[in-house]
Amino acid sequence: MVYGITGNTKKDALWAAVAALVKRFSQNGLSYLLATHVADGLVHRKLVTSTVSCAASAKELAERADVILSFGGDGTLLRTAHDLGESGTPILAINIGRVGFLADVSVQSVDLAVTALEAGAYSIDERLVLSVDIDDGEQVGRLWALNDVVIARAGSTGLIALDVMADDTPLSRFWADGLIVSTPTGSTAYSLAVGGPIIAPGSDVVVLSPIAPHSLTVRPIVLPSTTKLQIRVTGGHLPYVLAVDGECGAPRDDTVTFTVRRASHRINLVKLPEGHYFRTLRNKLSWGVGPQSGVEG
Repeated sequence: MVYGITGNTKKDALWAAVAALVKRFSQNGLSYLLATHVADGLVHRKLVTSTVSCAASAKELAERADVILSFGGDGTLLRTAHDLGESGTPILAINIGRVGFLADVSVQSVDLAVTALEAGAYSIDERLVLSVDIDDGEQVGRLWALNDVVIARAGSTGLIALDVMADDTPLSRFWADGLIVSTPTGSTAYSLAVGGPIIAPGSDVVVLSPIAPHSLTVRPIVLPSTTKLQIRVTGGHLPYVLAVDGECGAPRDDTVTFTVRRASHRINLVKLPEGHYFRTLRNKLSWGVGPQSGVEG
């Protein structure tokens, strides 16, 4: 097995963890590749003497590694997934901050995680991905999201109006601060913050969650993942932004139509036996906390 290693270089905890892992790999004759920005940081900090032979671009990691170890948090995992593109290379997210919904393996458990990987004691969790076509009347661009697609007003007061079609049938006009189209993976992110439901990862659905809607009758909607959504901002002429997995583009006007649907590829996440989704929910959301017992394991 060839291990790819990447991570968030803005986190100080990254360097000691990766240096220790590289040492283990070297001592045990395990093959590994380091993302170039991580390799450069290790050399700069004199934690390794040379990484020339194992430094790799994102494309090389996607093509040559059997599994990617992503050190950081949920945001780092999302960036790693986008760096790898549609390669399907499995990702194991290792948390070096707060416990996340996606990065649920603690940095203290890296050695145990590698031991499990070497023994084949893991599973692959295929996650639904959304594609979004951006049609400005002249050309169509395409992006994809593991978590969510967000259309929201850009820095101005007042509501925007969003006309939504579902499978070519009018669904509603939402007067709101914006709209979130979320995968099950992203249901515990922005969508949850605006009152959307928690969706188990294996569910083949998407969630449409309005952001601060003007009408109290407007609620999040769960739709089959096969649904084709067409969204257009109309009325008010207020600037708005499109954010895909948290990455925002420039403010837009009301000449653009967004088509959101299930993408043709999936993102593969590595799951270890102890990393059950329900355990993560209990720990992250403090479910089952008693006055003395604390969070159930």
